[in-house]
Amino acid sequence: MDFNYDVIVVGAGHAGCEAAHASAKIGAKTLLITLDMNKIAQMSCNPAVGGIAKGQIVREIDALGGMSGIVADSTAIQFRMLNRSKGPAMWSPRVQSDRMKYSAKWREILENTDNLYMWQDDATGLVVDNGEVKGVTTRLGVTFSAKAVVLTNGTFLNGLMHIGRVQIAGGRVSEPASVGLTAQLIELGFETDRMKTGTPVRIDSRSVDFSKTTPQDGDDDFHKFSYLPEIQRSLKQRQCFTMYTSERTHEVLRRGLPDSPLYNGQIKSIGPRYCPSIETKIVTFADKTEHQLFLEPEGEDTTEMYLNGFSSSLPLDIQIEALQTIPALSNVRIYRPGYAIEYDFFDPTQLKHSLETKIVGGLFFAGQINGTTGYEEAAGQGLIAGVNAALKAQDKEPLVLGRDQAYIGVLIDDLVTKGVDEPYRMFTSRAEYRILLRQDDCDMRLTPIGHEIGLADDRRYNLMVSKRDQRDALIDTAGQIKVEPDHINQWLEEKGTSPIRQKASVKELILRPQLTLMEIAEKVEEFGNWIAQNIENERHAEIIEAAEILLKYSGYIDREKLVAAKLSRLEEVKIKGRFNYEELTGLSTEARQKLKRIDPLTIGQASRIPGVSPSDINILLLLSGR
Repeated sequence: MDFNYDVIVVGAGHAGCEAAHASAKIGAKTLLITLDMNKIAQMSCNPAVGGIAKGQIVREIDALGGMSGIVADSTAIQFRMLNRSKGPAMWSPRVQSDRMKYSAKWREILENTDNLYMWQDDATGLVVDNGEVKGVTTRLGVTFSAKAVVLTNGTFLNGLMHIGRVQIAGGRVSEPASVGLTAQLIELGFETDRMKTGTPVRIDSRSVDFSKTTPQDGDDDFHKFSYLPEIQRSLKQRQCFTMYTSERTHEVLRRGLPDSPLYNGQIKSIGPRYCPSIETKIVTFADKTEHQLFLEPEGEDTTEMYLNGFSSSLPLDIQIEALQTIPALSNVRIYRPGYAIEYDFFDPTQLKHSLETKIVGGLFFAGQINGTTGYEEAAGQGLIAGVNAALKAQDKEPLVLGRDQAYIGVLIDDLVTKGVDEPYRMFTSRAEYRILLRQDDCDMRLTPIGHEIGLADDRRYNLMVSKRDQRDALIDTAGQIKVEPDHINQWLEEKGTSPIRQKASVKELILRPQLTLMEIAEKVEEFGNWIAQNIENERHAEIIEAAEILLKYSGYIDREKLVAAKLSRLEEVKIKGRFNYEELTGLSTEARQKLKRIDPLTIGQASRIPGVSPSDINILLLLSGR
């Protein structure tokens, strides 16, 4: 038995799995400590991956060489590309997952990753010497040493579950809380607080009248999460279903409010504004007479279903009575009620952009411990923390992604610069460069970075280069092949667009919103033949879509690149450690306080701190000699 490692990762949720895999993949001898090896990457809440902005994060993880996209595709029982009615900057992939197979797939990957070892135990303390982490101690009395430690404890730090007035200590249903680390971190100088999240009731599908629901089918096309062509959806695809609450439902729920932990003072912590409980919905949106619910399967063959939109911590009898007012659920049977859980988190402004803490060297935080919510946000942080823990152990510079490079970069910069006052959830609106951060081109943006640090292998990198070359050749060819009016005009009018008066290139035609490259290729023989001869069959649709997006949106993309380039100059002005902010009386009082606490790395980061005004930034630029 070996007790010495380069990196130790505590917790095997979505953040911990990505952290451990990334650390080991780039050469660090890594130990993953988890309370239960049978619940690795457990989908505690919704058995789904992706969604608005979250799907982009999963594709970014895959492009860098992480595993979440591969696991999601391999265990998907429904795929949908959300926001297809909007521009491609808003398209977001999402899968419904087989919850048990998802966990099993992650365990298979981890057990077959070189340099990665696992230990089932509860990490209860850190070994810290002279401001540097040196290892961890466990409930079994074992001490493991390491050059870097990543904490990804999820909801387990002093976790407390609520169902009505019933309170149960635990990090997840039937799983114990983790006690000890919070108290030690506070002693070390960390600021902590409590957050709340919740999960809905689980329903037995045999008790559902599906004739009173609206079925929701998935997509059946080439889209997926992983850029690796061999990764495909292989499980049986299943439907989801929608239904609505009614005023009768709300009357029952209101009756339970006096016993609701959210309203009787039992829960005092901060909950997610963008994913509220059903009791919060009926109070906040008191004028609404109905709320949409989504009934989603938990697996390929199981009868267990998840009622998305009905997160609750109301008493059991109230939950059941309210469900029975919904026509499809009038005879409902459940596997377990919904519940809320409170847990400790740490102010993320105590972190560097590498996710290393400012207080203890070599100690990294990722996931809900940083005040975020969602598997995808956790996994993105986990990958970056795992990479940087390994790089720290190897005495190398950390990996930091910019806001114009990745949603993961936006996520981490928001956390360490602004902090959180509620569970942080990613949205496309948080990214000022979302036209550059589309889900279709994560590989172009990030695979070279993943390859350089050793996370993305040669094959993945070569696939990206081949795709880029074929995409660019297709764009060039679209500019060279021209079409005569007589050959195309009748078809153009049939498609609802105006005829051309002179020869036009494919590149000019594709700017019309009514047309697609695939349709033009079928109509223009020369173009179709070129595609057949030069674009590989295995990724045919993917490459054509990538080219089409660049052709249609090149003006917007180029404009956003110019804006990003101008603002990136502020990121080049390093100010960390240069000023004693308390002495800069030209700055506002709030700016002095915020700048001292966060100690930004660059002028760019300083400009995003709430309370630091443009005039404060101008003073810093002047003092920096710019």
